[in-house]
Amino acid sequence: MHSYPEIQMLIAGAWRRVPGDPITNPSDGTVIGWVPKAGAQDLDDAVQAAARGFEIWRKTAPAARAQIMLGAIALLRERAPEIAHAISLEQGKTLAQANAEVLRGCDLMTWDANEGKRLYGRVVPAEPGMRHTVVREPLGVIAAFTPWNFPMSSPARKVGGALAAGCSIILKAAEETPAGAVLLAKAFMDAGLPAGVLNVVFGDPAMISAHLIASPAVRGITFTGSTPVGKHLAGLAAQYMKPAILELGGHAPVVICEDADPDKAALACVKGKLNNAGQVCVAPTRFFVHADVYQLFVDAMRRHSSAIKAGHALDPASDIGPVVNQRRFDAIQGLVRDAVERGAHVVCGGDPSPGPGHVYPFTVLSDVPDDARAMNEEPFGPLCLITRVDSVDEAIERANALPYGLAGYAFTRSAANAYKLSDGLEVGNLAINHLVSAVSETPFGGVKESGYGREGGIEGLECYTQVKSISHLMDWG
Repeated sequence: MHSYPEIQMLIAGAWRRVPGDPITNPSDGTVIGWVPKAGAQDLDDAVQAAARGFEIWRKTAPAARAQIMLGAIALLRERAPEIAHAISLEQGKTLAQANAEVLRGCDLMTWDANEGKRLYGRVVPAEPGMRHTVVREPLGVIAAFTPWNFPMSSPARKVGGALAAGCSIILKAAEETPAGAVLLAKAFMDAGLPAGVLNVVFGDPAMISAHLIASPAVRGITFTGSTPVGKHLAGLAAQYMKPAILELGGHAPVVICEDADPDKAALACVKGKLNNAGQVCVAPTRFFVHADVYQLFVDAMRRHSSAIKAGHALDPASDIGPVVNQRRFDAIQGLVRDAVERGAHVVCGGDPSPGPGHVYPFTVLSDVPDDARAMNEEPFGPLCLITRVDSVDEAIERANALPYGLAGYAFTRSAANAYKLSDGLEVGNLAINHLVSAVSETPFGGVKESGYGREGGIEGLECYTQVKSISHLMDWG
């Protein structure tokens, strides 16, 4: 059995111990470790180290950068069981889901490492004796802020993109779930990454973000988290004229068209909602189901959802583990009660069993009115909300009614419906007839209040670069 690792900060290639706060296992409430709390001097040291690391890393050949990154990724794959166990303990997802997260993080970084060798510029046609070229250069030191729900793959997205583009990075990972970032960083250090290129800090989020973003050495920020915090960080970045990648909250709509197979669609949606007990910004949540298949879909959701077992993350029989803390548990329970008071019907779940930890059952509500809080606030938990529509046009209109626009899903056999949904849904990522919002080689990000900038794909790599245009008159003099 793997043990939970000691959590330290990584600054200038050395691990640093400082006092901090307890880390709690959401499955049973026990304290499993301690997370350090950075002070101003720690952050200044990290910035100085990252600035020195950038000067080394930006001059390292892209092929050499890729070789180090791929070496670290190979180590992470070997260590996947150890990392997955730590993630299950601190975050509450099942071992199978935690292992899948580690491997997904490896896939994301593998694509970035290889694509970093292809961050091409271009030559612009010009008159004789004149040469116009456009090149992409790494931004510099990146301050990265990652959430608690994906302790390894969210840091991997940012580390992979930044390092592949030639940037150095200071990673402020989540204090609730620090092990994924620490074990990721250990693999990079073991693979020979130069000191200072990757630094990891923990502590007070407001203090750290204000300190790092204000530093002249920090040239860009990337943040994954809630929309209110994202707006705050965007304001700080704007104050110092620094580019930002913001992947913020969502409330993903799912459109079930009249020609869809309601049973197959329901099974796919339940499986898609299982990931991380629904604590995913792209989790399918608002189901707009055509009246012709509405009851069939509700019945199928009841049948498939009733078999889902919620329990301790390390119990092999658990399909989903607990939610991350008591605040999240109480928030979901409040949303369910509000929806039922407004006329929604409980299809399954909605009645947590007493016991240790923050285990909330997989819950499906039908006939959920638009004024229910859950239809307007991101539930971020194992909660599915089903409502009836009479047309695809109505579904699109109601799906677009919220300020969020991260991911959307749809099920249809009709090319005409697929085109209408593709054209009409206001989301950054749309999946039709499946529940995968993005893969390593495609860009991921939102529109409206779900953020801007992209991670993944060539678009994501380019967000870690700046454009330089060079015009050279060769016959001067």
